[in-house]
Amino acid sequence: MKFKEIILLFGLIFSAAVQGSAQSKIDPKEISNKMQWFADAKLGIFIHAGIYSVNGIDESWSFHNKKISHADYMKQLKGFTLKNYNPAAWADLIQESGARYAVITTKHHDGVAMYDTKMNDLSIVKATPAKRDMIKPFFEELRKRNIKCGTYFSLLDWSNINYPGFLKDSSRYNLSNDYERWGRFRAFFQGQIQEINSMFKPDLWWFDGDWEHSAEEWESQKVRNLILSGNPNAIINGRLQGYGDYETPEQNFPVSRPKYNWWELCMTTNDNWGFHHDDNWKTPYEVITIFADAVSNGGNLLLDMGPKEDGTIPDEQIHVLKELGAWNKKHSEAIFNTVGGLPQGHFYGPTTLSKDSTSLYLFLHGHVSGTVMVKGLINKITDITVLGNATQLSHKVVGKISWSPVPGLVYIDIPENVLDKYITVLKVKLDKPLKLYRGQGGLN
Repeated sequence: MKFKEIILLFGLIFSAAVQGSAQSKIDPKEISNKMQWFADAKLGIFIHAGIYSVNGIDESWSFHNKKISHADYMKQLKGFTLKNYNPAAWADLIQESGARYAVITTKHHDGVAMYDTKMNDLSIVKATPAKRDMIKPFFEELRKRNIKCGTYFSLLDWSNINYPGFLKDSSRYNLSNDYERWGRFRAFFQGQIQEINSMFKPDLWWFDGDWEHSAEEWESQKVRNLILSGNPNAIINGRLQGYGDYETPEQNFPVSRPKYNWWELCMTTNDNWGFHHDDNWKTPYEVITIFADAVSNGGNLLLDMGPKEDGTIPDEQIHVLKELGAWNKKHSEAIFNTVGGLPQGHFYGPTTLSKDSTSLYLFLHGHVSGTVMVKGLINKITDITVLGNATQLSHKVVGKISWSPVPGLVYIDIPENVLDKYITVLKVKLDKPLKLYRGQGGLN
């Protein structure tokens, strides 16, 4: 090993030691305070905008998976126009959906920056007919509407000559044998992060691609510090090899409640992130039920839309967001600024709670009429109403024995004429903060 490589290797080892030490000094209370807006927000809109919309193909992965050559993929630069891009209309739609934050791609794995980067010439400003920055005007419109601004950023960059290759295939070079070249790439991507942080001051950073290298190789602690030194209130997703603030399961909904303090389900509105010739659209009912389940389990939903190369949004996505927004407006009390609801087994459906735990919200999927049941509720119910129309409902307690601590079963009658076309929500007002029976019955 050459002397220069030994010095660089020592630097990597020292950096890793510093990072490990610094991570243990992250103040959980400080993180908790700045995460409150995220916990209350519940809904975000994810936007995958990029040159892949020209042909309607997979973002970056299409050339990685050899569906198209890298050269042919990059020819899409010539067709990316944004001629109908209207950031105010985008922001209006996001506001109408009820979302409290939005996350947009600043650079995907293909390396094409959606803003005017000074680190290279591969941007839609310099290399496409659009010749404009997408991010700044969009963030300006979001902030006029008090919507938080998030930036998606791919750590890896499959088009950059100093990146080792695709998924550690070392097609360009082996990182362990060329630390100097890897150092040049780190300076590049960290330079872009500094640009974005300075130019746009994102409220949220949504990293991707961290799986290809370790925290030490990415210098994750340094990246975190770069962001927070310029914007101390920014929050960071979990895809920074352990140096983020919250987790982001993708597409697959957790079956049981995750144990994370904060989490967000990111999901497409059809089967693809970017604009694609894909007609498998989720219905408003499907999106709303997924959203209700996420919130019930203490998480958020980051729902994706993929605009076309000219900046227009597919009609099907507009329809879904508008229907979601109408439902949110009607049921906002049960969604925003709430906490996750009852543990599994107490009610057969999603639930949420007011922050003081004196209001329980029950979500009824589909066209449920007749009677629903709640188990293990020790509290007395003072009032039950249907959100959106204020209809008062009656209830009955069955099986409560005066000398036993085991509560009875609560049955609530649901008339058909109060049902919402997607999900009906009941507000159950309790006499005191929620108290549940979790025993096994009998005399215990």
